[in-house]
Amino acid sequence: MSHRPPATITRRDFIYRVSRYGGAAAMTAMLGLDLMAKEIPKKPLLTGRARAGKNRVVILGAGLAGMCAAHELGKLGYECTILEPRQRAGGRCWTIRRGDRETEVGGAEQVCRFDRGSFMNPGPTRIPGHHEITLDYCKEFNVPLQVFTNVNESAYLHRDGFPLMRWRDAKADYRGYTGELLAKATNKGALDRPFTAEDRDKLIAYLRDEGGLNTDLHYAGGATSSSGPGGEAVRRSFKQAPGAGDQPPIVTSPVDLEMLIKSGFGGMFSNYYDIDQSPTMLTPVGGIDQIAKAFESRVRRRIRFGAEVREIRKTADGRVMIAYTDARGARLEANADFCICTIPPVVLEKIPADFSKPFAEGIAAIGSFPVGKIGLQFKRRFWEQDDRIFGGISRTAQPITQIIYPFDNYHGKTGVLIGYYNFGPDAAVFGAWPPAERERMALEQGAKIHPQYKEEFDNSFSVDWQRIRHNRSGWAGWSGDSRERYYKALNEPDGPIWLCGEGMSYIGGWMAGAFVSAHKVCQEIHARATAA
Repeated sequence: MSHRPPATITRRDFIYRVSRYGGAAAMTAMLGLDLMAKEIPKKPLLTGRARAGKNRVVILGAGLAGMCAAHELGKLGYECTILEPRQRAGGRCWTIRRGDRETEVGGAEQVCRFDRGSFMNPGPTRIPGHHEITLDYCKEFNVPLQVFTNVNESAYLHRDGFPLMRWRDAKADYRGYTGELLAKATNKGALDRPFTAEDRDKLIAYLRDEGGLNTDLHYAGGATSSSGPGGEAVRRSFKQAPGAGDQPPIVTSPVDLEMLIKSGFGGMFSNYYDIDQSPTMLTPVGGIDQIAKAFESRVRRRIRFGAEVREIRKTADGRVMIAYTDARGARLEANADFCICTIPPVVLEKIPADFSKPFAEGIAAIGSFPVGKIGLQFKRRFWEQDDRIFGGISRTAQPITQIIYPFDNYHGKTGVLIGYYNFGPDAAVFGAWPPAERERMALEQGAKIHPQYKEEFDNSFSVDWQRIRHNRSGWAGWSGDSRERYYKALNEPDGPIWLCGEGMSYIGGWMAGAFVSAHKVCQEIHARATAA
């Protein structure tokens, strides 16, 4: 009589089977099996010294990538010159405050009227806790950081035709129903073959805790345990908050499973399981431009402000010549051994240059990616006073996509929240409108979540990155096809010219992408310059 070995299951099979019952369960399993992404690498060390006669570098753009490259190469003795068309450094690492003025491509002009002390970050605003290279620079430059509350269980999820729900309520219901389905499938033997009886019992015990199930493995949305000092632990919001004397907690009821699935709320918060979005996230105190200012203070003497690149030319001796105009319109030249170009591809492709044909084709293929934000100042912080929301993000299926609440000055008199932060087609539509129309739509859609909008509104400032001169894109507009065809080639130098920036990394849109790209380019230039 032969004996079959017990059936086995791979990690992939397990994740697949779990994911059929819900993304939250799959994510938990992946975390438990250590299958999630690893951290962004630490800031590498560059050693040695530049070689005399081959140490001049011209850097196009004083954004984070350009200033980072100048800072690191400067330590090695390279003579760096940064050409920056604006009168400020930082690029998309930008903070808007009272009195700041911006004229978009097309002529629309705005002047910020936020109260003093209030601001908005139209570009990056947060740092994932695992982006070590960004945090290393903040530590090196003594940039004070504070927690950015990316996920707040008190914030709202909204879709027209469905109940407005708090994050905590939707997540409790998703976990509850997912746990119930998995527990019942397991208990009925559907998963008996992959797991031993002991494993099955452990899984059911876990699912009861994870989903808040009762002894019948049913999710009712109520209390989950009695282990806390206040009695039963509760996951959903209260109809009546617990109090003294005869005031027991009364918990809200779960939404019907069918309605919950149709609402699509799970998709609204599922991306916050991504490693780049999960707590803890950080942000500089006083605005994201504190990082840019820290770099600028170290490389300012190397920056030529108001310098707009007109031509990029390779010279016969293997070096590079950059023709540019200064703030007065005078035509000048910068000659160097190497060039680090951080100009956004959508802008770069229109500048006459001696790029090789494949290099030029790759730059043109990247394109732009529409991104927009609006800062709305209100006369009082009603989201804190009325809704008890302190930081975090409410999500909606409307084109505004999300409302981001202030992460500082809690209990202040007034406040500025981000009334929309949208990408792609939604951002393209909003950006085509004049600022007054963007403001109107942000107020109209936001009022479906916060009816206080119209009464409490004060003023706004919006940014459409496709209309910001010298950027014309929120971040690099790679498609799957263009990255597959051109990314590797564009990460190689074209003679003495290197492309650099978040778009030349796999960390697109994040400050860490600019830093890792700058370090890669610095290492390659240093290796070439010092080669025997």
